[in-house]
Amino acid sequence: MAGPEASRDNGITQDSPHRGGTLRLTADAPGGTLDPQINYTSEYIQLFVNMYDGLVTYRQADGTGGLEVVPDLAETLPEVSPDGLVWVFRLRDNLRFSNGAPVTVDDVVTSLRRIYRVGSPTALSFYGNIVGAKACLTDPAHCALEGVSADPQTRKITIHLVEPDGEFLQKLAFPHAVILPKETPATESALTPIPGTGPYRITAYDPSHRMEIGRNPYFRVWNPDAQSEGFVDYILYDFGLSDEAEVTAIEQGQYDSMLDAKPQDRLGELGARYTSQVHLQPLLGLYYLALNVHEPPFDSLEVREAINHAVDRHAMAILYGGSAIAEPLCQIVPHGIAGADIPCRFGKATPEGVWKGPDIDRARSLIRRSGRAGQSVTLVVPNQAIALGMGVYLRNMLQSLGFKASVRPMTPATAEGYARNSDNHVQISLSYWYADYPSPSSFLDALLGCENARPHSEASTNASGFCHPELQSLMVQAEHSLEAERSRGLWEQAGSLAMEQSALVPLIQMRYVDFVSRRLGNYHYSLLNHMLISRIWVQ
Repeated sequence: MAGPEASRDNGITQDSPHRGGTLRLTADAPGGTLDPQINYTSEYIQLFVNMYDGLVTYRQADGTGGLEVVPDLAETLPEVSPDGLVWVFRLRDNLRFSNGAPVTVDDVVTSLRRIYRVGSPTALSFYGNIVGAKACLTDPAHCALEGVSADPQTRKITIHLVEPDGEFLQKLAFPHAVILPKETPATESALTPIPGTGPYRITAYDPSHRMEIGRNPYFRVWNPDAQSEGFVDYILYDFGLSDEAEVTAIEQGQYDSMLDAKPQDRLGELGARYTSQVHLQPLLGLYYLALNVHEPPFDSLEVREAINHAVDRHAMAILYGGSAIAEPLCQIVPHGIAGADIPCRFGKATPEGVWKGPDIDRARSLIRRSGRAGQSVTLVVPNQAIALGMGVYLRNMLQSLGFKASVRPMTPATAEGYARNSDNHVQISLSYWYADYPSPSSFLDALLGCENARPHSEASTNASGFCHPELQSLMVQAEHSLEAERSRGLWEQAGSLAMEQSALVPLIQMRYVDFVSRRLGNYHYSLLNHMLISRIWVQ
C-alpha cells in the first residue's frame, strides 16, 4: 500500500490506510450564506476551499508555502502583458462539476460576471479594475463585463484590466472568484448548495442544526498543490453548542475540531491535559475597535486618538488568553505581512516606536479638549466569552475617560453585519479580521477603503464609514504598483496615516489555537484558511 507521504505527493488517497471515516466539526452558529461568491466568514471559507476552485488558488501547504499562488482550474499561471493590463489563462480540459456537468470557458466568463450580478462584497475592492466592471457595479442586472473573453477552441480566457494591479493574481485566488456552472442563478443562493469542482460537496443543510458534506463523485486530482482527494469520506458540521460546551465535547471525543475561539478559562486545562491535541499556529489576524466617524463622539479626531492612547493592549492580550497566544498590536496590519511594520505613536512607546503601555493622562486631556465628555457610548460586541471579557474592560475604560458607556452583546452571526450597517448608527464595535490574502490592502483597504464604506449595507467591511482622500490615493498607488519596494513604501505611508486618523484601534495580534480530538491525525495548517481539511484523517 502507498503510505501517507505518497498520498501527499500526488494528492491521491485511494490506497492510503487512512482514507475513510467521518470528520465531526462544531461551531456555536452557522457561518451565513452558502453562496461562495458572497460568504465572507472564515468559518465557511475554510470549508468552501475544499468544494470550489478558481483559475488559481493558494498552495495547500503549511507556513509561508501556503501564501504562494498556484494554478488551479487553469493549466498554468497566466501570461501577463508587460504593462500588466492583459492576463491570459488556459482552462484545463476534462473537468466536471459535482453535478456531472463539464467545466467550460463559458462557465468561467459567467462566473466572473456573476461576482457583480450577485453583489459580492469584494466586487469593487478586488475586481473593480476589470474592464467593464464599473458598468457592472452601476447596473448589475445588465453586466456584460467586456474585459473578460474566452475562446472555446483554445480554452483560453483573457482578462483586460483598466490599470495595472500588482495584487490581481492574489485576488483571483480568493474564494469569491471561484468558477460555478453557467446556469447558476444571478441571485444569492443562501440555503441551496451550488455545484463545485473540489473533492467535497454539501449534501444536506439545516442552518439551525447541521451541514452534511460528502465526496464529489466527479472529482479527480489535476494539481495536488491546489486540491487533493481528501482522506475523510464525510464531514458533519453541527451548530448550537456554546464555546465552553464545544471544548468539553472535543475532550470527550464527540467532535474532532471547533472553529470558535477557545474560552480563556479553558486554555490552561487544554495545555496541561491535552498537549498533544493542541496546535498553536501563527495567524494573520487582529482584534480591533471600529470607531464610526459619522457618530458622536467618534466624529471627533481627538476622541478617536484618545481611545488609541487609553486602551491597554496588554490587558487585551491577557483577556484573549495570554502572551503565548496574543501580543499587543499598534498598527492596523498584523506583523508578518510586507509593508506592515510602522512605529507606534500611541500610549507610552519606546523611542523606537514599540508600544509599552496606555497613556490615560494624555487620553483624558484629549477628551477634555474635544468637549465630548459625558456623552453616551454603546459598544457592540459578539456574545462570546473572550469578546465579552474585552467588552467589559473597554466599557470601564470608556467610563474612566468620562463617557456614559455600556456594552451590547449580540450573537456572533449578527454582531458583525449589524455594526457595519450605517442604518443602525453603531458608535463603536469590537471585531476581528483575518487576511484575505497576504498584503496590507487586505486590512487597510478592506477596513478603511472608501469603496468599502457602503451606506445601508451589512456587506460594508468598513464599519467606521471612513473615507480619506490622501489615504485612498496612497492605497491605490500601492495596489497598482508592479514594483515591490515602491509598493512596500507606499503601504508604510498608508499605515501611518491610517493610525493618525484613528478610525480603527488595533488591539492585539492573535495566534490560532486549534484543539482537536485524539483520533484526528496528519494535522496541517494554512495561514489563510486554518486547518487543511482535505489533508487530515480520522481513525
